[in-house]
Amino acid sequence: MEQWFPIIFSYLFIFFARVADMSLDVVRILMLMRDRRAWAAVIGFFEVSIFVLALNEVLKGGLDDPGKIIAYAGGFATGNFLGSVIESKLAIGFLSIHIVPPREMVEEFTRLMREEGFGITSVQGCGRDGARTMLFVMIKRKDLHKALNLVNSICPNAFFNVSDARSIHGGVFPMKKGK
Repeated sequence: MEQWFPIIFSYLFIFFARVADMSLDVVRILMLMRDRRAWAAVIGFFEVSIFVLALNEVLKGGLDDPGKIIAYAGGFATGNFLGSVIESKLAIGFLSIHIVPPREMVEEFTRLMREEGFGITSVQGCGRDGARTMLFVMIKRKDLHKALNLVNSICPNAFFNVSDARSIHGGVFPMKKGK
């Protein structure tokens, strides 16, 4: 039984090292996309250090052990999943929501979004069925669920589009309660 401990430890090390390095990879890419280069560089240093250690463990003794390959691939997949969970919890950056409400609900949408502290801009456009009002709302990523819950509570079948905003300047954003 004792001869299995090093093998099992090796598999676990490979798996968890890959989970860590791929989770860091996802966060590093997020930092690059959000123009946070210094953070991306620091995260990249640790990511690659862990990657080299994991790969070294996989390559020890050749590639004749399918368990190492499975641990490596499983860690890769799990790390991608975990990285996306971490990324959604960090919610760094900004989003743009474009809403095209029914004509009769434009004023209500605008009023309720502003009451919740969201900055909203309306623009007149022309759609398939004639004149329409588009509402533009810039939000912090962490406020996405709050904003979408509000949109869905006002009009569950309103058309909207959520886009990533790489950088912004100025604007109106909800303040934390008590400020």
